[in-house]
Amino acid sequence: MVKLIQRFASCCRASGIRISTSEVLDSLKQLQLISPTDEQQFRSLLRANFAKSIRDVQQFDRLYHLFFHEMRMDIADIKQAASYADQIRQAAEILKQMPHDDPVYEAVVDFLQGNPMALLKEMRRLQTEEEAVMLRFNLGPLGNRLNVMVQINKAADAARTLVEDNYAKTDSIAGRNLGAYFEERAAAARSILVYEQHSGNVGTKKTKTEEKKIKELGEKSFSSLTREEIEEMREAIDKLVRKLKNIFSRRYSVHNRGNIDVKKTLRASAKYNGVPVDIKYRRRAKRKSRIITLCDVSGSVWAAARFMLNLLYALQDCFDKVNSFVFIDHLSEVTSIFEENEINEAISLVLQKSDVNYNASTDYGETFRNFKKDYMDLLTKKTTLIIVGDGRTNYMNPEDAILGQMRERCRRVIWLNPEQENLWGSGDSEIRSYTPHCHEVRQCRNINQLLTFIEEMVL
Repeated sequence: MVKLIQRFASCCRASGIRISTSEVLDSLKQLQLISPTDEQQFRSLLRANFAKSIRDVQQFDRLYHLFFHEMRMDIADIKQAASYADQIRQAAEILKQMPHDDPVYEAVVDFLQGNPMALLKEMRRLQTEEEAVMLRFNLGPLGNRLNVMVQINKAADAARTLVEDNYAKTDSIAGRNLGAYFEERAAAARSILVYEQHSGNVGTKKTKTEEKKIKELGEKSFSSLTREEIEEMREAIDKLVRKLKNIFSRRYSVHNRGNIDVKKTLRASAKYNGVPVDIKYRRRAKRKSRIITLCDVSGSVWAAARFMLNLLYALQDCFDKVNSFVFIDHLSEVTSIFEENEINEAISLVLQKSDVNYNASTDYGETFRNFKKDYMDLLTKKTTLIIVGDGRTNYMNPEDAILGQMRERCRRVIWLNPEQENLWGSGDSEIRSYTPHCHEVRQCRNINQLLTFIEEMVL
């Protein structure tokens, strides 16, 4: 862990963030106060010590994701990981020995090997030179960046050729893995070059551009979002969650507001000879509710369920209790998984360890029968039941009468349907049968619709 933090600090310094030795030592001491395996705590600790301004925070977040995610090798077997690292190191040594006349090429090869420091230093040098000459002309900086792109493509092509020549006939699996590894590293290097931010780029213009981009992504359906677009939406969702939590906490933290409590005011005025100096207000009782979610995780519906579980997981402080269930042909409770693990790890565990048969046909009727048999006692007049699914039962008994019984026991029943509304009721869709037993049925096909629903529910 010590060497890991030292390497990360060196990369931050190479990219222009000022980090002193004492700040590194403080980070190492504070590791004893947190769980280093909790990524949120670990990242917050490093950010608190290394980032000293808003500009540094944005740069820190980019470097953190690059160092701890993009440059990481996800291999569980230690022996296999060591062998894989040896192959990468040997390939990098061969690439460096190939004819080249530019030091940037060696920096790119180091990056492909897993050491981003040299390339970050080169990007920092280019940025410094650009700031000095940008007032006079801009062809020089453009030429420097084009040269870096040429070297990245040259190293990527050389790595691809090397892998094909050495592994195509002997070990096709190792060749594919190694080729995919170098392709991912080359893509990360191009991303750093294309999206590298200048020192003066952190401001209003950038914020407006990001907001516009997030708004455009928010209109895309869950099923059409790419992996990169999902990553871009996470930061926006985190900001919204923090905003909602702050609003919710302030709602009950402000005491000097609302109706005057006459009895308490008169009682407090006794020590001032009856003068009402200390005004007392009626405190608003906290009104938290219980949330129960039933999420269909079959096919494309899983995309909507994943985002829903992400937000409800982050907003658990706003509710007394959040019980989470997933289903396809029968019900499986995953509440403990979401309570004991970080959200991304929890979702992975749901996919791996829950007893849901992902090859089965969706059966809402059997799901409702399971809930009535084992979990009906969870429903009270303080409970909001949220069902995420398209209502397609594969022509099996929908058991809509059981949903009616569930409605009678709880405060609200809300159905979020990720399918287009003009398809409701077509084919095996039973959403029209379920609608009379719900307080609200709403289309929820994209991030904007989901965030609107969450805001209405919390606020």
